[in-house]
Amino acid sequence: MNTNRREFIKKSVLAGVATSISASSYAKIIGSNDRVRVGCVGFSDRHRSSHVASFKALQKEMNFEMVAVSDIWNKRRAEGQAYLQDQLGSKVKAYNNNDELYASKSVDAVMISTADFQHALHTIEAVQAGCDVYAEKPLAETMDDNRAVLKAVKDSKKIVQIGSQRRSGANYHAAADYIKSGKFGDIKMVELMWNVNQPGRWRRPELVANLKESDVDWKRFLMNRPYEEFDPRKYLEYRLFWPYSSGIPGQWMSHQIDTVHWFSGLAHPRSVVANGGIYQWQDGRSNADTLTVVFDYGPLDDMSKGFQVQFTSRFSNSAGGTKELYYSNGGMINLDTNEISPEGGLEQRHASAMGMKANLLTPSKIKGQKVETSANTGGDDLTLNHIKNWMECVRSRKTPNAPIEAGYQHSIATMMSNAAYRTGLKVTFDEKTQQVLAGGVPFKY
Repeated sequence: MNTNRREFIKKSVLAGVATSISASSYAKIIGSNDRVRVGCVGFSDRHRSSHVASFKALQKEMNFEMVAVSDIWNKRRAEGQAYLQDQLGSKVKAYNNNDELYASKSVDAVMISTADFQHALHTIEAVQAGCDVYAEKPLAETMDDNRAVLKAVKDSKKIVQIGSQRRSGANYHAAADYIKSGKFGDIKMVELMWNVNQPGRWRRPELVANLKESDVDWKRFLMNRPYEEFDPRKYLEYRLFWPYSSGIPGQWMSHQIDTVHWFSGLAHPRSVVANGGIYQWQDGRSNADTLTVVFDYGPLDDMSKGFQVQFTSRFSNSAGGTKELYYSNGGMINLDTNEISPEGGLEQRHASAMGMKANLLTPSKIKGQKVETSANTGGDDLTLNHIKNWMECVRSRKTPNAPIEAGYQHSIATMMSNAAYRTGLKVTFDEKTQQVLAGGVPFKY
């Protein structure tokens, strides 16, 4: 990417303005009998381990075909081409970068699983090229990128599914319906947890040792991030380094906080505080290996109403695993066990003293298959259902389960968490300017 092109992308993202889209792109509707040609943007471990299996299971039924792979690393580009051809049984053409891919006019849709900070920019490129998109989360790591991708997608009228696959889980839909029916009562507290004890998590030491700058297009990788000299760790282990990823918030918390937005109908927190650090893995990373974030949610026009969300994550001990617990005055929903219970609800012996009646939920099971909520979510029916929903919406032009607005909203929460951790300040969100504020001042990424 030359300097002029880098500046153009930077200015267009900062302004939040999508480039013009041709009338033919607007008018392009894929017919029920047309084969949908799909390109892989970024042949990542996520794509290899999760997307491909689901795509393989669905491609014949849905009449989709993987025809291209774009990757700026020569090794992954060649591996991707060979792997996709072997697994999916069709010819796949390899492209050095996305400019080449879209110039070829060979794809109708793309699946994006590049570095965290690139998802928004790559989605903008795709919809402006007339493609529908399946984009991994987090959608964006800065509000400039977040606002720009929201505008570009809405202007394009393309189908964009964010990889928040819980939104395609039957049990999550059942929990959402139960809460929205009023039977649960008002949410008063949510406890989220995501713990692992994996020294190699997000590390690629063997690949780092062998990666040379000549193997990749480093300047194109940086996109609109500040220029710095080539660093193979930041290319391969980007989740450990800001500003290429927020780490824990963007990778894990974004999944769970998305369900809070979905279940509550709230777009973002009212405020966020956070604390944590690098307590276990002193390996040069700049993102926390231990983090606690506390959110305040509720209507902005009535501060007396609302609830608290606590998210905790650690890399040093996996006890507790991954949990999502919702509490009301009458009991709790446990999305790890798929149970609704009166546990902790208001009992008569305590209610009587205040002239009140007991408030206890009726025990029941949440309908739908239990979703595996481990740190390795992906290779399961949840992802299969999510990709199928995207494929169906590409054909029907209906809104997918995890639309662009869902990605925009979870990105606000992850950015607020990142800002709170990095500044140590209470963070809020300015509705008018759509800016994350740390101590009342826009957070500088």
